[in-house]
Amino acid sequence: MTELATTSFTGRALAHVRTLWPRWAWLPPIPFVLNLAMNVYRGEARWDHVLITVVVIGLAYGTAFTKKLCVGLYPMGLVALLFDSMRLFQHAGFDAAGVHLCDLRAVELRWFGLDSGGTRITLHDWFQVHATTWLDLLCSVPYGTFLFYCILFAAFLFKRDFVAMQRFTWGWLALNVIGFTTYHIYPAAPPWYFHSHGCAVDLFAKASEGPNLARVDALLGITYFHGMYGRASDVFGAVPSLHCAYPLLVVLEGWSQFRWRGRAFTVAFFLLMCFSAIYLDHHWVVDAVVGITYAILTFVALRMIGNALRRRASSNASDIGSPAQDILLPSTTAGEVQEIQS
Repeated sequence: MTELATTSFTGRALAHVRTLWPRWAWLPPIPFVLNLAMNVYRGEARWDHVLITVVVIGLAYGTAFTKKLCVGLYPMGLVALLFDSMRLFQHAGFDAAGVHLCDLRAVELRWFGLDSGGTRITLHDWFQVHATTWLDLLCSVPYGTFLFYCILFAAFLFKRDFVAMQRFTWGWLALNVIGFTTYHIYPAAPPWYFHSHGCAVDLFAKASEGPNLARVDALLGITYFHGMYGRASDVFGAVPSLHCAYPLLVVLEGWSQFRWRGRAFTVAFFLLMCFSAIYLDHHWVVDAVVGITYAILTFVALRMIGNALRRRASSNASDIGSPAQDILLPSTTAGEVQEIQS
């Protein structure tokens, strides 16, 4: 009797999964399960590896609502896997001689430096001498909340405009892929590294939260920023500043969604983040400019790709059902395509 009940439950569960995902039903959790298995095999599994895998499975196979949420947030989950796997390729493609440090600082001095007491210094040099507790605390806000900020914006779009949510989350993934690739094509040390090590490149230097955020941790009696940046694997990933790119993508994608208060808030958050990246000694101004450029190009490219996909879905509904379409579009029928377009 128990065996019969188990068989019946399994049959209903499989039927439920096939209803939610007529094709490619087992595709969504595969990257996360493989990542978890790899980390277990390497003896490096953490609680967050288990959590993200369980969350993806729960969302993908829960209800039609959670499936749609899974589809919308899926690219952000892939970013988590990408970030976690970067430690396996920490120094791929470069050696100590290829790291840009004092040559990048020289560019910074020439383009964005200032004269102080007859000496050319960077903005970072000036801020490190004139740092204040209230600025440390203020600038720690965007640095400590940017991930939650992006996720909350995606959740806002989920309720308001699902197509815009998909465009934003896939753009977020694209930004990270391009940014992480740049880290290895043009490895660059951040300002805090110069202030700690000078022009000597040590490939095995540990990532740091920098002096300002270390002071915030000490002031508040926490290890939040030390834990966050201590887990980073790319010390030489200053260019581009993804910290500046993320909130700009929110501004660009949210401009048509918000009224003036929302627009003002997102622009203010973006500007504060850019200032914080410089003040906290995490990025050169050059890094911020490159990150801003990446965000604009990503936004434009995703708009073009999204328009092309919708035209294709409208003219040929039979294309739906491929793996890419199942991930890009939450629906699997021509009628639902019309709903998405509206």
